[in-house]
Amino acid sequence: MMKSIMFTAFLTCSIVQLSAQEGSITIEQDPRIKELIELYTEVNSNADFYQIQVGFGSFQKAQNLKSKVDIDFPNWYSKIEFESPTYRVRLGKFKTKLEAERKYLEVRKKYPNAMLLKPETNSR
Repeated sequence: MMKSIMFTAFLTCSIVQLSAQEGSITIEQDPRIKELIELYTEVNSNADFYQIQVGFGSFQKAQNLKSKVDIDFPNWYSKIEFESPTYRVRLGKFKTKLEAERKYLEVRKKYPNAMLLKPETNSR
């Protein structure tokens, strides 16, 4: 009895292995998906978040400042925004005022001229 159970199990496993197939899958993505993701990112970058403005100036000055900010706060979101006539370096995307104020105190230790920015009220 035990031999027939073992033989049946062995035979079943062999059949399963023989019927297994290998293959490859190719996924073709619509190029418009990338455009949609970029648009989504842009729209959400202007969402209602508190941010900290670290500084502003020429494009070169803003790039240099952003590089320093990225080193000082490596896991924080940062970006350069152009608001005529200057480029502004902004840090963070904080949903609550309390979180933003705590982070702001931390940033002010390294960047004393930093400003806490309230969320914009967008009329979308």
